[in-house]
Amino acid sequence: MDHCHTSGLISLEQALEKLLAHAVPLTTKETICLTESAGRITATDIISPIHVPPFDNSAMDGYAIRLADLNDNQTLPVAGNALAGAPFQQEWPTGSCIRIMTGAAIPAGADAVVMQEQTEVTETGVRFTYPVKHGQNIRTIGEDIRQNSVILPKGTQLSTAQLPLIASLGMATVDVVRKLTVAIFSTGDELQTIGEPLQAGQIYDTNRFAVRLMLEKLGCDVIDLGVSRDNPDTLRQTFLEADKQADLVISSGGVSVGDADYTKQILDEIGTIHFWKLAIKPGKPFAFGKLENAWFCGLPGNPVSAVLTFYQLVQPFIAHLSGFTTWQPPMRLTARATTPLKKSPGRLDFQRGIATLNTNGELEVRTTGHQGSHIFSSYGLGNCFIVLEQERGHIAAGETVQIEFFNHLLKNQ
Repeated sequence: MDHCHTSGLISLEQALEKLLAHAVPLTTKETICLTESAGRITATDIISPIHVPPFDNSAMDGYAIRLADLNDNQTLPVAGNALAGAPFQQEWPTGSCIRIMTGAAIPAGADAVVMQEQTEVTETGVRFTYPVKHGQNIRTIGEDIRQNSVILPKGTQLSTAQLPLIASLGMATVDVVRKLTVAIFSTGDELQTIGEPLQAGQIYDTNRFAVRLMLEKLGCDVIDLGVSRDNPDTLRQTFLEADKQADLVISSGGVSVGDADYTKQILDEIGTIHFWKLAIKPGKPFAFGKLENAWFCGLPGNPVSAVLTFYQLVQPFIAHLSGFTTWQPPMRLTARATTPLKKSPGRLDFQRGIATLNTNGELEVRTTGHQGSHIFSSYGLGNCFIVLEQERGHIAAGETVQIEFFNHLLKNQ
């Protein structure tokens, strides 16, 4: 697209700034079982009710000793055993040691644990063959986590890295933000439901399916309102129904400038439009606004454009609405293009690419092929976006470009 066609378009950065400025996080919380909380967002700080570890314990299999009992080349008889879950609780005679296993509680009065590899067992007892330091091989109470400390702040998404940590505190439940409710529908007389035979001039409604899959990966509750035909009364009723049920309404199609694209007209009647067109490719016709109750995002009708705008704009908007305070935008890395890339100045371009490391450990990227906004197979072939600056033109093989690796919404795994 050339410069004369970019008037009235806002940049991706401006669009994202507007979206996030309006993203007031949900405040309603619910208490759920820890085992069911993967992917959820913490509604409060997670505070440890205990010390971790809860008592001084041994980091090694070996022998617990009192330094005062240890003299050069002296052997110490074994007074008993300290096992994980079965601590030594008898009287500990002076001039003896205690056999101890990893994880066992440190007997009262012990100064150190000597690993068994640094000892010799004799007929008269245990001889210690290396110098012993005070506190060695002892895990102290609260060394990992102190009681009443904040282990996870409010707004953390729970996953494999966090859930075992909470479990180690003995917490069976956790307070999380309620799930965001999102209503979705597609618009267009040409759309046919997946699984039904195509009639003349029809295509399958893949956008709504793709959007639903991404919403489910983001932990949203989805209300699927199907296809709204190109009729202003029908579309208006769909919007009103969606607005009653959801926190966010997402439509696909109908946000362009065709004669049958009624979305903007209806939004002007029943809501407020904050912006309409973006200086990006693909995905120029993206709409953001507010209905009476719910926020609204209107995705383009082209499949590649719909997924791209969802990924770049709706994904962070949902994260902020859900209270996910630690969400980070995709990181951009520098790579060398190994194939030419076609581009006209005027819009920020997100092409689909395949990034790899060459034999020198350098990042390289090549195109997935044809970049038309209807070529959805490019997502399956690629593993990244090639992000080409707004004013940049064609890229020759060998030039450097910026890339964004796909995150969990688009990863091929």
